[in-house]
Amino acid sequence: MDLTGKRILVTGGTGSLGQVLVRRLLSGERGTPKKIVVLSRDEAKQHEMRLSYQHLEGSTDEVIYHNFSRALEFRIGDVRSYGDVCGAVRDADIVFNAAALKQVPVCEYFPDQAVLTNCVGAVNIIQAIRDLALPVETVVGISTDKACKPVNVMGMTKAIAERAFIAANVLSPRTRFVCVRYGNVLASRGSVIPLFHQQIRKGGPVTVTAPTMTRFLMTLEQAVDTVFEAVAHAAPGEIIIPRAPSANVMDIARALVESRPVEIKVTEVRPGEKEHEILVSEEECRHTFAHGDYYVIAPMLPELRKHRVHNDPPLNREYSSADAPGTFDQTVSLLRTHRLMVNAEQPSAAELLR
Repeated sequence: MDLTGKRILVTGGTGSLGQVLVRRLLSGERGTPKKIVVLSRDEAKQHEMRLSYQHLEGSTDEVIYHNFSRALEFRIGDVRSYGDVCGAVRDADIVFNAAALKQVPVCEYFPDQAVLTNCVGAVNIIQAIRDLALPVETVVGISTDKACKPVNVMGMTKAIAERAFIAANVLSPRTRFVCVRYGNVLASRGSVIPLFHQQIRKGGPVTVTAPTMTRFLMTLEQAVDTVFEAVAHAAPGEIIIPRAPSANVMDIARALVESRPVEIKVTEVRPGEKEHEILVSEEECRHTFAHGDYYVIAPMLPELRKHRVHNDPPLNREYSSADAPGTFDQTVSLLRTHRLMVNAEQPSAAELLR
């Protein structure tokens, strides 16, 4: 996959994944893009991100007025707005849709807002490309494990977004629409590990919603690797899923607490929360195939199955974080490897995103 000379749009580019994705794109590891546009509605995060790339501690006119002449461009806009999306997508070769409302309890209390961002936002991208006959090469919809057998609003809205992107291949065959789906990302905003860090530093208690709960564990870098895998190898309508380790949430809490006199308290399950993460359901496994370090969910639409023939047998069961969670020692080792233990050398959230 060579992105040299490509014009790239990242919606939600100021989020945890978006920031790492932009950094990796700018690194040149996949070639040198001609332009990277970050579209988001959070001007404060855009301002911080802009300054970080200018290596400045304070704002200057030069940073603001030279925005559109640089390889990295920031645009204030919202995927909910068809006009904003049209203006951003029309100059793009590749679109990464990372804009989302992703906090499970928040989506439960404000389902209408989740629909607007997660569903309408995806449809706006699809309609802009179709209605304006734009020559966009690839759209990558970034999804979540919660879209598989969804039991919460966040998962339901992302499941609809997945289906919308997959179906878009039929009416807009010049553009390749693909998706990635992955589980819990270590150190991302709102995830369990930053919460545990905060609780430990305050002296506890560390709250675990269910002692049997399990979660897939992967880094933001691995999440971006999955996105790049989709761009490089996914056929139209396919969903790419990483084969990631998993752990018991109680083991994660015990590993982070270590020998500190901090209580671990079991609380009730939060609204819409699952006990285990599932990345491939028993229905999807029939058309899911192994591909190196990933699984590929082939599209259900018969018009799209012509793009790739899978010779290996499909999965014979769903893929869940409960399948083979690591031992306590393995969980400790994983957290240490990624510098996520709570100690004096613990990096800040900003450092983890760099």
